[in-house]
Amino acid sequence: MSANVESMFYAGREKPWHGLGTQVEEAPTSADALRLAGLDWTVQRKPIQVCGGRKVDNFFANVRSSDGAVLGVVSDRYQVVQNAEAFAFTDALIGGEGQVHYETAGSLMGGRKIWLLAKLPDTEIVGDKTEPYLCFSNTHDGSGAIRVCMTPIRVVCNNTLNIALNGAKRAWSVRHTGDIQAKLQEARMCLDMANKYMDKLAVYADQMVNKTVTDEQIAKILDEMFPATEDMSEREKRNATKAREEYMICYFAPDILKFKGTAWGALNAMSDMVGHTAPRRMTSNYQENNWGRIMDGHAMMDKMASLLAGVGAR
Repeated sequence: MSANVESMFYAGREKPWHGLGTQVEEAPTSADALRLAGLDWTVQRKPIQVCGGRKVDNFFANVRSSDGAVLGVVSDRYQVVQNAEAFAFTDALIGGEGQVHYETAGSLMGGRKIWLLAKLPDTEIVGDKTEPYLCFSNTHDGSGAIRVCMTPIRVVCNNTLNIALNGAKRAWSVRHTGDIQAKLQEARMCLDMANKYMDKLAVYADQMVNKTVTDEQIAKILDEMFPATEDMSEREKRNATKAREEYMICYFAPDILKFKGTAWGALNAMSDMVGHTAPRRMTSNYQENNWGRIMDGHAMMDKMASLLAGVGAR
């Protein structure tokens, strides 16, 4: 399946850009979310044998209970965190079973990676309602850690999952070794900061909304982010031009227009652009287009924020 999505659900709203997954009217609680996301299976560690029957010492295969698929080979120090445990962790962190509402959850890359996204209470940033989320991701193939972060990005595929995890200002991760439950308890303590995170975001947004950015300054920023130089191919130049045009469409979008002329409006336009143009950037020609030479989605946001911080500085 495209976007590396094996199975998923999404609550309400319009379909994700890739059109995959099961739509539900309301965000379900953990028991239903586990089933709707196709995550109602467990991972079992199985001994590995070579063709002659000899056992491979100190390594095991992580096998999915639903179909016997081998998700990965791990060392004997690896501790499995089941999908149900991931939902139980999120329930406990936010408010208990029945109080947490899940926006999306699913399986990626044939079950090797899973994620779940729980919606936190809405907050208001510079007069706009902001919908923060708690994102939990886990790997069953031994390739990565358990990761939890606070994010304003609604995760609907592997690409947006990476943007959320890499761009999160408050995140926690741990490897699959040692006392996992103790580490999850530590994570609950470390991540009990949703209100503080949103408070800091509100202060930052207030600073940005009160910073004037002219059309000329926006043009200079876009020239730096998406340059069209003589050493580029015609394709790359066209892609750079198209990127700037797509940004300006987002900049004049109705929900951002009221912030036009401010750093907050400029940053939100980039956020919209990153979210709405993912399919084009994930084509086989990605490395050939100018975006591929510059940065990925989360890096685009970081660079835009950095360039906006320099506006007016001496």
